[in-house]
Amino acid sequence: MRFQLSVEQRALKAGMRKLLDRRLGPEALRAAVDAPGLDRALWRELGEAGLFALRLPEADGGVGLGLPEAVLVFEEAGRALLPGPLAATHLAAGSVPGAATGETVVTAVDGVLVEWLDAADVVLGDASGAVSLRSVDPLTPLHRVPAGAAPADPLAVLLTAAEQLGTATRACELAVEHARTREQFGQPVGAFQAVKHLCADMLVRAETARAAVYAAAVTQDPADIAAARLLADEAAVRGARDCLQVHGGMGFTWECEVHLHLKRAWVRAQRGGGGTESEELLAAELVA
Repeated sequence: MRFQLSVEQRALKAGMRKLLDRRLGPEALRAAVDAPGLDRALWRELGEAGLFALRLPEADGGVGLGLPEAVLVFEEAGRALLPGPLAATHLAAGSVPGAATGETVVTAVDGVLVEWLDAADVVLGDASGAVSLRSVDPLTPLHRVPAGAAPADPLAVLLTAAEQLGTATRACELAVEHARTREQFGQPVGAFQAVKHLCADMLVRAETARAAVYAAAVTQDPADIAAARLLADEAAVRGARDCLQVHGGMGFTWECEVHLHLKRAWVRAQRGGGGTESEELLAAELVA
């Protein structure tokens, strides 16, 4: 299976990165941490850019693209730490009025957790009795609901895996950039073997996850999606941890975005009840 992106796919990816770099750079991220809340203007701009209507047919006012293109866009969203219930709004674009254009913010009960409950216009699932939690990620407010865990939507799982891939890629970029510029004992820290190994391992995990996520977007097979989810979770969480290790003490500071990637990766890894459901699905597939 070849994963060479087409000219149109590369342009789509580059366009989304340009939009997010302009609207959600380092200063904007820090401002969002200091004053958390959903940016409605940005949400509508994302709608105008086609993020939510990407897979809707053109006859219905959508862009008319497919799941592979959605994965590319969500990868860029993960790389930029774009906050908000992206997957829920995207998946609701064909059924909830205003979701496709970004006028309506949609969230969904995901197992026993729901993200952005107070900011959402529409909540899919039973959120009665929800209790606010102190989220480890300052950019992702969480509520716990007493309802039992429901099977995770495979498309939501795959889109989350794409976001995790974006974080894994960005963590690798940040680690390599720091290793090249930060000096100790008169030479860049990237010259030391231990740091080289950390960066190499991050790249291997990210590219392995990329192959799995892109393949799952093409096949849409539940087992492929489960494998992509597990590999992307590992690449994001371990990659962000290793990136923080490369940065040393400064990685824990608010002026550095590394710790925000780690915290977001932790939160995403708990969606749909964590990776247990994906592990069980893969185990059943292997036994069969």
